[in-house]
Amino acid sequence: MADPAAPHVPVLLRPLLAAVAPVKGIWLDGTFGAGGYARGLLEAGAEQVIGVDRDPAVFDMARAWAGAYGDRLRLVQGTFDRLDIHAGEPLDGVVLDLGVSSMQLDQAERGFSFTRDGPLDMRMSQSGESARDIVNTASESQLADILFHFGEERAARRIARAIIRARAEAPVETTAALAEIITACLPRAKPGQSHPATRSFQAIRIAVNAEFSQLIDGLEAAERALKPGGKLAVVSFHSLEDRIVKRFLQNRAGQGGNPNRFAPDIVAPAPRFRLLSRRAIGADAEELATNPRARSALLRVAERLDAPAAPVDRAGLGIPAPALQGDG
Repeated sequence: MADPAAPHVPVLLRPLLAAVAPVKGIWLDGTFGAGGYARGLLEAGAEQVIGVDRDPAVFDMARAWAGAYGDRLRLVQGTFDRLDIHAGEPLDGVVLDLGVSSMQLDQAERGFSFTRDGPLDMRMSQSGESARDIVNTASESQLADILFHFGEERAARRIARAIIRARAEAPVETTAALAEIITACLPRAKPGQSHPATRSFQAIRIAVNAEFSQLIDGLEAAERALKPGGKLAVVSFHSLEDRIVKRFLQNRAGQGGNPNRFAPDIVAPAPRFRLLSRRAIGADAEELATNPRARSALLRVAERLDAPAAPVDRAGLGIPAPALQGDG
């Protein structure tokens, strides 16, 4: 078993700290997890880090080391879409590490992983509707929509039909049972390819945790919370997340452009962010050699300007269709 007091090094920590240097003032880590970013920020010079997470289990695990930082580390159970409220004061920086953590994947009882048999759960907050509820109650068309829009799974309809047939015999209760249903619908993975259930598990997890709607709410909350000159750093792990982050930051940096060159010029609002990197930052060879999980990670960083915060027009952010139906 891993030592809970041993430092957890999250993906892209070195380039993140370099991009936001010098690290100072009050930061908020909106996806605290194992505390790797929070530790990195504190060691780099942050006066205080507010660690926010929806998963109550992470704070139990942090007890082994958090006390060493005293009141420089403040832990809050909550969701990052309310990070401005959790902070309670203007911030010098916000970091968000999207998706499921390796710690959650390693816990079979949390039901996130198709490689570790456990109850079909996937709830980051450990409350509310579970993956089991969705898999066993959603209609075939609802399941297909989730798999296609949230997982970009081309065999979404085939897999949805197979789930409906299977649950007619008995409820789908475990990650292994669901993975078996999905795998039977798809060709065998070739060497080097991802597991056949990867996209479907991603899609169901996103639906369970309303991840895309919460992401946009969180980006807006960061805009409200950050001081002028404050930094926003977001790490994503798949193209759907990164597309939303990219378009949000481009929009807030005044790079939306005029979609029709024949239409009258649109007076753009004052930019609210300045992009600190033109492209997403990926892992270098050194990090890839020690942490294969970093292969799909992308970092985007921006600096808050002094224009007042305002809601973003969500229509152009590339939100997959089911996310527009609400937060559930």
